[in-house]
Amino acid sequence: MTPNVQTMPMAKALNAGLRKALGDDPKVLLMGEDIGPLGGVFRITEGLQAEFGPNRVMDTPLAESGIIGTAIGLAMGGYRPVCEIQFDGFIFPGFDQITSQLAKMTNRHEGQVAMPIVIRVPYGGHIGAVEHHQESPEAYFAHTPGLRVVSPSTPHDAYWMIQEAIASDDPVMFFEPKSRYWPKGEVNLDSHDAPLHSSAVVREGTEITLVGHGAMMSVLLASAELAAEEGTSVEVIDLRSLSPIDYAPIVASVQKTGRLVVAAEAPGSFSVSSEIAATVTERAFYSLEAPVLRVSAFDAPFPPAKLETTYLPDADRVLEAVDRAMAY
Repeated sequence: MTPNVQTMPMAKALNAGLRKALGDDPKVLLMGEDIGPLGGVFRITEGLQAEFGPNRVMDTPLAESGIIGTAIGLAMGGYRPVCEIQFDGFIFPGFDQITSQLAKMTNRHEGQVAMPIVIRVPYGGHIGAVEHHQESPEAYFAHTPGLRVVSPSTPHDAYWMIQEAIASDDPVMFFEPKSRYWPKGEVNLDSHDAPLHSSAVVREGTEITLVGHGAMMSVLLASAELAAEEGTSVEVIDLRSLSPIDYAPIVASVQKTGRLVVAAEAPGSFSVSSEIAATVTERAFYSLEAPVLRVSAFDAPFPPAKLETTYLPDADRVLEAVDRAMAY
């Protein structure tokens, strides 16, 4: 049988994944600001309230703490809420509910209370927006025990990962790279063989490994193409999951290539990139031919939009790190 493969942007893939989850399970609910008739700021929920009704796709007040707190109560009542945070920087009014309550509720009740809640967070730069609209706060949540943290980089992964996240009995922070909402890609609607918390080798190489997630993947793949033109064979790995991290493909790759560059849009200090660098150094020290290098945004607040291309890592900065690693 020929698989059902369609070409669509990530925004449409997420919409299709949410529609599938709503149709499969009457306990799945969507909650968020302007997600009803408007379909959300990025139109991810477009048409879903008309199809499933206002009791399943609910517009909420502008109150992130209230959204998360209500979702916790619904989860305790047997529902599976999916909360949309309008922009990454708006999540902090709900931070206390997420880290003090949601992340700890199951442990507090010795496993007797499940928290099947997904919090969708559009994040990252490259959209020319103002302060609090382009940040990458994923490390706050990856640092918090009790939360699962994932980020798709392709429409195919977005379609399947949102459904897997909704099916999880643990809370999942679902970070969506907003700059990748509209580039199109193929989505196999019939099958997906990558578990939610797995890393994936998306380009094979032999001399150096590049690791990243979300919107950074397009930069790393472009960097690998440019490096190949200069004669350097680059392997590229998509993290997909930030907590837990699937280290097996990363360590195996570093044992083969001997070099690792980790890249992310978030500031580099105390970051997911820092954790990967430390863990790979522990697990593959004797395979390393060079120090693990990090390429990141600067340790400063996100600047005005006209400076975002200076602030965010690009292919030039990744290739500079590749050259430094290859020089050892």
